[in-house]
Amino acid sequence: MKKPMDSELFISEQKRMLAENPECANSSYNLGVALMEKGDYDGAVDAFKDAIANSARMFEAYVNLGFIHFQQGELEEVVEMNRKAIEIEPRYARGYANIGFAYLQMSCAEEAIEALERAIELNPMIVQAWSNLINAYLQKGDAARAVEVGEKVVGMAPEFALGHNNLAVALYNLGNMEKAREHYERAVELGFEPHPEFAAALEAGAR
Repeated sequence: MKKPMDSELFISEQKRMLAENPECANSSYNLGVALMEKGDYDGAVDAFKDAIANSARMFEAYVNLGFIHFQQGELEEVVEMNRKAIEIEPRYARGYANIGFAYLQMSCAEEAIEALERAIELNPMIVQAWSNLINAYLQKGDAARAVEVGEKVVGMAPEFALGHNNLAVALYNLGNMEKAREHYERAVELGFEPHPEFAAALEAGAR
C-alpha cells in the first residue's frame, strides 16, 4: 500500500509545481485544500483565488472559500461563494444545501427553505439538508410541515440522531408530546446530546 504523503511535504510539492507552472489551477486548488486543512485560512484563500483565476470551472474552490467564511462567521459571504459555485455547476446540490444552512443561521427562513428544497430536489440523499429544512419550517412557524419533513428524514435515515432530535422539536411545537419524547429518546440512544432547555421542556410536559 502506498504511504500517504506528509501534509508539509505535499504543500511543498504543490508550491514547487506552481513555481514551475504558476497558472496550474489544480496545483493551486490542491495547495488551498492542504492549507485549509492545516488551519492556514489566509494562505488557503490566496490559493483558491489563484485556482479560480486560472480555471473557469473551479467551482469547488468557491465552495471551500464558503467554508472558510463560515468558520469566520461571515454568513453573507458563505451565500455569495456558494452562489458563484452553482453558477458554474447548477446541479451541485451541496452548494444549495450550504446556502440554505447559511440563510437558516441568518434567520431568513423563506430563503433557507427555497435553497434547501432545491438541494433535496437535486440530491434527495443529503440528510443534513432535510434536517435543516425541518428547522427552517420551524423558524417560519409551520410546525406541521416541519413534522412532515422530519418523518421523511427518519424514514430515510433511521440512524440519523439529529434527524430524530429535530423531528422531536417539531412534534413538541405541534403539541404531540408522546411522539416528541419517543424521537427525543431515540436521538439520545443514537448519541445525540439534546439542548438542556428542550430536555427540560419535555420533562415538564411529561408531568
